[in-house]
Amino acid sequence: MTTLRSISADEKDLFSEGETAEKAASLRAYVDAQLEAGSIRPEWCFVAERDGAQLGRAALYALPGADVPASIALLETSWEDADAGPEVLRLVAARARDLGAAALEYALDTPPSAPRFQFHPAEQEAALRAAGFRLLRDGMRWRWTTDAPVPPQDDRLTFRPLPEIGRETFVDVLGRTMEGTADADLADGVAAHGLHGAGEWIFDLMAKFDHRDEWYEIGFAPDGSPAAVSMPARNPSEAVIGHVGVVPEHRRRGYATAVVARGVAVLAAAGATSVVGDCDAANTGIARAFAANGFDNFVNRREFGRSLG
Repeated sequence: MTTLRSISADEKDLFSEGETAEKAASLRAYVDAQLEAGSIRPEWCFVAERDGAQLGRAALYALPGADVPASIALLETSWEDADAGPEVLRLVAARARDLGAAALEYALDTPPSAPRFQFHPAEQEAALRAAGFRLLRDGMRWRWTTDAPVPPQDDRLTFRPLPEIGRETFVDVLGRTMEGTADADLADGVAAHGLHGAGEWIFDLMAKFDHRDEWYEIGFAPDGSPAAVSMPARNPSEAVIGHVGVVPEHRRRGYATAVVARGVAVLAAAGATSVVGDCDAANTGIARAFAANGFDNFVNRREFGRSLG
């Protein structure tokens, strides 16, 4: 019989037990940082045991301040055992449902990279699918560091901050940027909520990130019309570009590149030495915008999810 239990206060090193020295150090630092931020909680950290022996370990994650977990941050088991992964995942999903989660996600990165170093992507994907998870997004992760210069700014756009614009106007423009989006997650949001509702959804999501209200801006074109949205922020681990959006009538003018450049400048001025951004592999426009601003595609990320209803 397999059981799942929360770890005790002195068991957090179980997450790094038996790993290579590099992965163990990375996991210890990650767990400590996420616990301090409140994104991972001790009661959300689990050990799966089968007949008294450890089968796997997992940790649930939420943005700081959220009371319900949204994703699996850590997942380790004996990947040589084809039954172990699905078994652990089903137990973790059931516990997340008990904690109030309506859905659960997991991100799988290749090539293996800090902090999680997922060395068995094929086996992990097979386990996710066997446990009822489906691919939500085939994405790319990009990173800028201060090894590169702050990108030049595009003086065609005049940026005005959220406190000046007001929430309603900001949400309206934000929703318009998602019309015809090539991002699968955003497209699902539009299908579920409509353009304005999707704008509300992203605005409320980004409000949970560490940010200053003046960082969230609308870029106005030379004719005075709203053209693009910039939402740089910080999550518990790093500075992020957040949301990049251009309204349909202003696309194919290089404004996505301008928004990424603006986000880097804002975050660098606030002290960031590294900035990360994400996009769908199919979103070639945003991918070009990251590359044009000196970002490196350091990892590819496939995001899986399942309903817990």
